[in-house]
Amino acid sequence: MEQFSQATPLFESRIRSLKKVHQGKVRDIYDVDSDHLLIVTTDRLSAFDVVLPDPIPFKGEVLTRISLFWFAKTRHIVPNHLSGLSFADVIVDPDERAQLAGRAMVVKKLHPLPLEAVVRGYLIGSGYKDYKRHGSVCGIPLPAGLPMAARLPEPLFTPASKAPAGHHDENIDFDTIVKLVGLEHANGIRRIAVQLYEFAAQHALARNIIIADTKFEFGTDKAGDLFLIDEALTPDSSRFWPVESYLQARDQSAEFRQAIRARLPRIAALEQEAAGSASCARRP
Repeated sequence: MEQFSQATPLFESRIRSLKKVHQGKVRDIYDVDSDHLLIVTTDRLSAFDVVLPDPIPFKGEVLTRISLFWFAKTRHIVPNHLSGLSFADVIVDPDERAQLAGRAMVVKKLHPLPLEAVVRGYLIGSGYKDYKRHGSVCGIPLPAGLPMAARLPEPLFTPASKAPAGHHDENIDFDTIVKLVGLEHANGIRRIAVQLYEFAAQHALARNIIIADTKFEFGTDKAGDLFLIDEALTPDSSRFWPVESYLQARDQSAEFRQAIRARLPRIAALEQEAAGSASCARRP
């Protein structure tokens, strides 16, 4: 297997031979040609829509490997955005290539759809908060008395809007998806997202890993066909729990990114108490 690079953490890529067309919380995207994009997964860490100042060594490479694994595993369910090209096919400069080793994908240029296809298999996070208030998750009623982290009777499709930079994604109902992308694509996204989750959850559970929830993003080609894009079943888009430590009625935030997310509100509260008016830039 290819070894991890020994480079210092990459907070931001600098590929001067291509035009950068987007910088997300973690990924930098460059225009290659009329049919392709270059996606670079950096080592940036974000929580609650805030990019934290210290990158995590090898994070981008790990996320890329995980996505490539699941893209390959799920091709029987839905095609994905991989083009078959290597970053070496489009980048000539050796210094630029050195930035990209293990963390770059050349993908098809597709039309991204403005929603996140969230699938929940367990009652945790904002879903549990919603359930405690309303007895439902995103308007979907659930049996009474479910504890935190309970396995749901069946996976729930709870989509969210894709908010502009600096704003929070918001939960939306199925009728809103229909307005955004049309009935055919709305039905297709719901069906495919649940299939992807069920397949991945079964695969992981056989290896003593619980996938509590995840989110997918989709795009369309010129023919209107759906493709899985962005990333797939990474720790940035999913909650993973070890089977041996799973307990209902308990917060399962030991996983690294969730541990950071769990602590940020406490840190913010302490800072606000100390400063009087200080607060987090984003609310949970």
